Amino acid sequence: MDLKLDHHTEDDTEIVVVEGEIDVYTAPRLRELLIDLVNKGNFHLVVNMEKVEFLDSTGLGVLVGGLKRVRAHDGTLDLVCTQERILKIFRITGLTKVFGIYGSVQEAIDKRKSK
Repeated sequence: MDLKLDHHTEDDTEIVVVEGEIDVYTAPRLRELLIDLVNKGNFHLVVNMEKVEFLDSTGLGVLVGGLKRVRAHDGTLDLVCTQERILKIFRITGLTKVFGIYGSVQEAIDKRKSK
């Protein structure tokens, strides 16, 4: 399975839509996109992972790296994920305490704006 990436702006937030597998082979593409978005001044990101079928440690590292980049600009990187098999990875690694994980893009945007 390959990785499909798309992004668009919604309510002053850059939404990154990820579909497929985020692994050692495909994660560099996601890393490049996140770096490019931050370099262009997008400091509030939501990564929609609803269609992610697989996530390994390389993918987790890319997400953490993206979070560090946006936080350096007082930004946010939140995730949208309701798939139990993917959520379990975040729970096991303790990353549920690091990322905001929401059930929808709108929920993630609303939560950021209410802070």
